[in-house]
Amino acid sequence: MAEMFDSFKEHSIAEFFKKNRHMLGFSGKVRSLTTVIHEYVTNSLDACEEAGILPYIKVEIHSMGDKYKVVVQDNGPGIPRELIGKALGQMLAGTKFHRYMQQRGQQGIGAAGCTMFSLLTTGKPIHVISAHNGTAVSCDVSIDFKTNKPVVKNIVERPATFHGLIIEGFFGDVKFDKGQYGPLEYIKRTAIANPHATIELITPDGEKYLFKRSIDRVPQKPKEVKPHPLGIGPHDLIEFAKASNAKKLSSFLINDFSRVTQKKVNELKELLPDIDFNKDPKALSWQEAERIVKAIHKIKWIAPQTDAVIPIGKEQIEKSLNNVLKPQFVTVVERQPRIYRGGIPFVVEVGIAYGLTDESFPFKGSVMRFANRAPLLFDAAGCAITQAVKSIDWKRYNIQNFDEEPIAVFVNLSSVHVPYVSAGKQAIANEEEIVKEIKNGIMEAARTIKTFIRKRYKAKEIEKKRKALLRYVNRLSEDLAALSGFSQEELKQKLMQLVEERYKLGGG
Repeated sequence: MAEMFDSFKEHSIAEFFKKNRHMLGFSGKVRSLTTVIHEYVTNSLDACEEAGILPYIKVEIHSMGDKYKVVVQDNGPGIPRELIGKALGQMLAGTKFHRYMQQRGQQGIGAAGCTMFSLLTTGKPIHVISAHNGTAVSCDVSIDFKTNKPVVKNIVERPATFHGLIIEGFFGDVKFDKGQYGPLEYIKRTAIANPHATIELITPDGEKYLFKRSIDRVPQKPKEVKPHPLGIGPHDLIEFAKASNAKKLSSFLINDFSRVTQKKVNELKELLPDIDFNKDPKALSWQEAERIVKAIHKIKWIAPQTDAVIPIGKEQIEKSLNNVLKPQFVTVVERQPRIYRGGIPFVVEVGIAYGLTDESFPFKGSVMRFANRAPLLFDAAGCAITQAVKSIDWKRYNIQNFDEEPIAVFVNLSSVHVPYVSAGKQAIANEEEIVKEIKNGIMEAARTIKTFIRKRYKAKEIEKKRKALLRYVNRLSEDLAALSGFSQEELKQKLMQLVEERYKLGGG
């Protein structure tokens, strides 16, 4: 029996993802390349926005035989020298995982995952140039998989007259594609959800695509907020208690959570008279934590703060959809902030673009999914957004066959914590409150589309009648002239005037 445990070993998170790279989105050649672009572009957007900079991001994809070189450059603040390795070569390191605020990335895995993928498919490190506070640092970054530690080599420093980050990586087992799952479509959708950004793409065949910003204003910064008590469980409570600097359980609850006041603590005391709220929170037992959480759910609370969640905005989405897709009609709905799991705030935005042409957007009946402004191109079937769209009875809104109509439904979920299905961050979990809110938003927007389609149909019918009557004007004016003796040309003009006036006014 003892030999059963001879091979027992500890493994780092980097080793885990090395064997399970598909969990980060590196599965399939087209998807893998798009995932690389996704991780770098979202990081650039987050960095620029946090620094208050209007983003300009340039993406170059070069074919190198059976491999590709990807270069992504931004005008953000850059990364300090001492953090370059951790930011790009260490899993679960960064500014995102521990912060309770809206961000595109959440785990601190993405960029390091790209470094890992480059090493696994080409054996080459990522080359980085980071210009921060007047100094440009050039270096190569790789990962020690056994320890999940960054390996930084060939460091060169020089004065810099610019700021930003340039990442150059070589990737194998990837493929460039211009279809609806490729980098071009990803960047097009990123431009739609980020109208304040200019994004340039150079494809392997040398084509250049430039998506110019339509708004010269950096989005309002989401604020970092404290977790709401309704969104925590017993284990969360104990972990927060261990990390707290508070000396008393009561002050811990007030200082470390939002919406907790002395009055609320007094209500908890009444429900839990045998728990000492003056004790050190670090001494909190599991049983006590469990009872406190149950008591929390018996009390009425003010809803969570929503200034940690910043939606794109109705006007911005309208401009983007019109600018990029050029449809005949656009309608956008921004729903009121809601919460899921009792204490996590989120906002749903829905836009519907109707009357698309193949030149502007060749994918009919499309669902454009976003989370915190980042496009979700893959794993559509298992996503809450797709489920909500498919559950709509579109015939009620004059959409006879959604999959064949020139329509695109845009849905963006903004939240401090997006419940992704996996670490690949391409599908949103089927949380009941979220699905219900998305569905309500779609139906609200669809009612406006229904009105537009009905008016367009009526206009077509009127035009059809008008043309039908005009075809008989010549013959009728000729006959009337013969019977009345009046001028045929004069009668013809009078008849045409009657037809035009009647159908111009929408009669029929």
